[in-house]
Amino acid sequence: MRIIAFGDIHMSLGNFDKIPNISSADLLILTGDLTNYGSRPEARDILNRILEVNPHVLAQVGNLDEFAINDYLDALNMNIHGQARLFRRGVCLMGCGGSNPTPFATPTEFSEKEIGRTLEQAYFQARNFIELAEPLEHHQIPLILVSHTPPLDTALDLLPDGSHVGSSAVRSFIEQNQPPLCLTGHIHEAKGSDCIGETLILNPGMIGSGGWVEVLVDKKGNVSAAIQ
Repeated sequence: MRIIAFGDIHMSLGNFDKIPNISSADLLILTGDLTNYGSRPEARDILNRILEVNPHVLAQVGNLDEFAINDYLDALNMNIHGQARLFRRGVCLMGCGGSNPTPFATPTEFSEKEIGRTLEQAYFQARNFIELAEPLEHHQIPLILVSHTPPLDTALDLLPDGSHVGSSAVRSFIEQNQPPLCLTGHIHEAKGSDCIGETLILNPGMIGSGGWVEVLVDKKGNVSAAIQ
């Protein structure tokens, strides 16, 4: 299975359609910030462009998206914020959109307690999906966390002034549950990779600047991923 993930679109997809073999990828994941303070009309414009290239899309809001976009994604049956999706019995994805509080009072921000509850809700669904599906499978079904906000105190939540601005709740979730992969974004200048325990965490930066992630899941459920 080949998955392509990107985010921090901010109404600018750049040359996303030039990603090699994007139209034949099994799944596209949009990690958040489809718009700049936009709502349904702006999200629709972005999603329509992406869906013309590949119809297999899961997505969630970022902090710069109005929360009405969350309801729009629900209506399109592609939302992963606060929920889990078992995709083709090969991988389970769970999402946490928006961000922890920022100095800018952006449209979709949550307290750390709210982020923790969102993660617990999504993880409860994910565990149920995996437990029900694995007896029918011959491999382990891996879990991928899609968190718009990076975990606290990593290379991926670091501002140029040296401040770490990620989420303590996301970090705690990763420390406790150790999904093999976390896809994140939000902090554009912190593009790169880091690890918490056995969890690989990737922030590809803005898609408009060319950043995206390729995720491969083999038939045994092993996950590999890299920023391209």
